[in-house]
Amino acid sequence: MIEKQKIQGLVNEFVRGTGLFLVSVKVSNANRITVLADKNEGITIDECAAIHRHIENGLDRDKEDFELQVSSPGLDMPFVVMEQYYNNEGRKIEVTDNEGSKFIGNLKNVTAGGFELETKLKLLSFNFEQIKSTRVILTIK
Repeated sequence: MIEKQKIQGLVNEFVRGTGLFLVSVKVSNANRITVLADKNEGITIDECAAIHRHIENGLDRDKEDFELQVSSPGLDMPFVVMEQYYNNEGRKIEVTDNEGSKFIGNLKNVTAGGFELETKLKLLSFNFEQIKSTRVILTIK
C-alpha cells in the first residue's frame, strides 16, 4: 500500500511557494488516492492536473498500481485546515461545537487560536478546541 505520508510529501513539495495548500490526503487499502487541495482564490482544473502529474511522476506504477484523484474540497465539506478558516472570513458558516450545539453566522477575526462568529443576536467567540465541525453555508442570491 502506498503511504499517505509519501503523497503528503509530494503535494507539499509541489505547492511550496505557489499559494496552493493541501487540505487532505486519503489512501485506501486498494491504493485509491484522493488529494484535496485549494488556494485563496480557488484552485483551477489546471492546477489540480499539475498536482496530479507531480504525484504520478513521484510514484512508480511498476511497483504498485494506484488510482489518483486530485480536486478541491467541496463547499459543503467541513473545514480541515486553518487556511480554510482564513479563506472564508466574512462568509456565512455553520459551527457545531463539541456538545452538538449549532451556530450560524458570519466568520470574523480568525486567529491561530480561534475565531468569532457574528450572529443576528451577538458576537460569539470560539477556540478551535471547542469545535467539532465548521462548514460554509451556501447562499443563493
